[in-house]
Amino acid sequence: MKKLIVFTLLLLSITMIQAQLKYPAAKKVDQVDDYHGTKVADPYRWLEDDNSADTKAWVTAENAVTFDYLSKIPYRNGFKKRIEELSNYAKFSSPQKKGEWFYFYKNDGLQNQSVLYRQKGLDGQPELVLDPNKLTKEGTTRLIGFVLDKQGRYAAWGISKGGSDWQEYYVRDMQNGKDLTDTISWVKVSGIAWQGNGFYYSRYPATAKGKELSTKNENHQIWYHTVGTKQSTDRLIYEDPKNLQRFHTISTSDDERFAYLVISDRGKGLDGNALWVSDNQASDKSFKPIVAEPSNFNYNVIENISTDLFIETNDAAQNGKLIKVSIYHPEKSNWKTILPEKPEPLTSVSSVGGKLFANYMKDVTSRIYSYDFEGKLQSEVKMPSLGNAGGFGGEQTDRFTFYSFSTFNYPSTIFKYDIGTGKSTVFQKPSLAFNPSEYTVEQIFYPSKDKTMIPMFIVYKTGLKKDGKNPTILYGYGGFNISSTPSFSAALIPWLEQGGIYALANIRGGAEYGEKWHEAGMKLKKQNVFDDFIAACEYLNNKKYTSKDYLAIRGGSNGGLLVGAVMNQRPDLIKVCIAQVGVMDMLRFQKFTIGWNWIADYGSSDHKDEFESQYKYSPLHNIKAGLQYPATLITTADHDDRVVPAHSFKYAATLQEKNSSKNPILIRIDTNSGHGASNTAKNIETMADIYSFILFNMGVAPKF
Repeated sequence: MKKLIVFTLLLLSITMIQAQLKYPAAKKVDQVDDYHGTKVADPYRWLEDDNSADTKAWVTAENAVTFDYLSKIPYRNGFKKRIEELSNYAKFSSPQKKGEWFYFYKNDGLQNQSVLYRQKGLDGQPELVLDPNKLTKEGTTRLIGFVLDKQGRYAAWGISKGGSDWQEYYVRDMQNGKDLTDTISWVKVSGIAWQGNGFYYSRYPATAKGKELSTKNENHQIWYHTVGTKQSTDRLIYEDPKNLQRFHTISTSDDERFAYLVISDRGKGLDGNALWVSDNQASDKSFKPIVAEPSNFNYNVIENISTDLFIETNDAAQNGKLIKVSIYHPEKSNWKTILPEKPEPLTSVSSVGGKLFANYMKDVTSRIYSYDFEGKLQSEVKMPSLGNAGGFGGEQTDRFTFYSFSTFNYPSTIFKYDIGTGKSTVFQKPSLAFNPSEYTVEQIFYPSKDKTMIPMFIVYKTGLKKDGKNPTILYGYGGFNISSTPSFSAALIPWLEQGGIYALANIRGGAEYGEKWHEAGMKLKKQNVFDDFIAACEYLNNKKYTSKDYLAIRGGSNGGLLVGAVMNQRPDLIKVCIAQVGVMDMLRFQKFTIGWNWIADYGSSDHKDEFESQYKYSPLHNIKAGLQYPATLITTADHDDRVVPAHSFKYAATLQEKNSSKNPILIRIDTNSGHGASNTAKNIETMADIYSFILFNMGVAPKF
């Protein structure tokens, strides 16, 4: 009887709140574009101008509606409090050694940003190096790079403000811990590569004031900065005015002898890179090609032994391999294979202590092996269970290294690995109230529309009854050769505690099974990605994990595109959609910031065949008037200069206009955040709102 009363009151509350919903008025303009003879209306084009008074007024009004709705959900604060409780434990990064010092990051629990420390030896007393929490009152400035020179005397470090991809660099004297006067601006898509008394970095020309977060970024340049000087005196190293949409980045060898110039041209649809090398000890220090022009093959330098480079590549090896190339005899006929291609994709190779460590992915879990530099297998690094591992970095003289391991029910733990004995010992284990045995992790394989078998992880509280009534979040990404691997998140536990299920579908477009898996979800084959995700919805429903009344789909960025497209195609399968910072306008994405970088994966509306494919699934352009859409929460942020908020703005306005159901269509626009939450507090608030919105619209009342 008590459950019935609670359920009845909840339904009344939902009905009352939804009846009061009134979306802000959004004007429409007569904007029509011609794509290869097809006329496409874009009535909310004005929302692309994030600085206009009309857009700002619309954003304010939409947020008022959204946060008023969320504030009335009775258990919103309960979720927020529980996520905070479970997230409040110390988190450490793996240490990185430089001379006698070990550098590491630590978050005490709920700090907005992790803090950088160092200590002498593994048993030394930690001392503070940089605390980004003190840089701004709101705690939304992130430390995005800290790189020491060869001697460890100077460090170049960078920040981003409010979640933007723009970066600023500074220089610190590590002998006295004080910053010099060096300030470097307009940095984006860059590394820090020391050589001599300065470092290389990549930047764009300055944009017009007020247009920093939306202007199309072109002419990526490499500069060299000398310590103790002004940026105005920096030396231009490389640019390519004939190819304005190329990326140019530099890294240097550990001994700083070699500089590696990487050039990519994703704006022309190429998924790989060119590789050029400069020898600082040669009389001619100009860059010489290993691979002269970008293609669809990647070349990533792992290590050098004298003038031989060890390069990870997918050239003639879809799953990846490691080759050795002489700098002074770079012809392909001289390349020597060290680690040949295997059936499992090679996800990374690192080098430390005179060994190579190769990370292979088997059914979306890590397998780590050590080899000598001739490619002879030394040993397998045994993991605690099936999960995700990374690390194994350091210098050739090191006798030990570190790696981290985690999975859904195994919090991220740092291990110390003895290179000589091959033995792993726990170095840093998190201390939190969590019992792995209380949660079950399954990996299943289900058939997609074309019968391709797709892996999926399903996580839930042990003993959960599969009766079709379990609130379920299905998450996916499916793009850009990125794998969605199992990892631990304290923020997930409150969802599982309330009887929720979390499912992660490893759909095509990612790297889970190598380049062939990626290519099967690119460009004209993008519909495979949506079919894979739809099949995951059907599997979860058919197998009674959940049902259409209790299934929510969630995705961010390319995953936002995913759930937007799937909701258009199969709204009957789902109850709630959470679309975060999504690429919703597939016809104009390339016109903002670095959106042209995605052409390699998506194609471009400038080409007729690719336009026709994109137009069929573009979330914005396939919203149908009169269709009953699920409850939808769209999230974006004012400082997202990767997927500009205009995507979500136009999508929300169109969906609010055309939806015929009583389900809420809300957009949550964060401030001082970017493509992801800019600090811990904002991330917790966002997750609490997502969980609350989902359960409220499913008519489920959690217990707190």
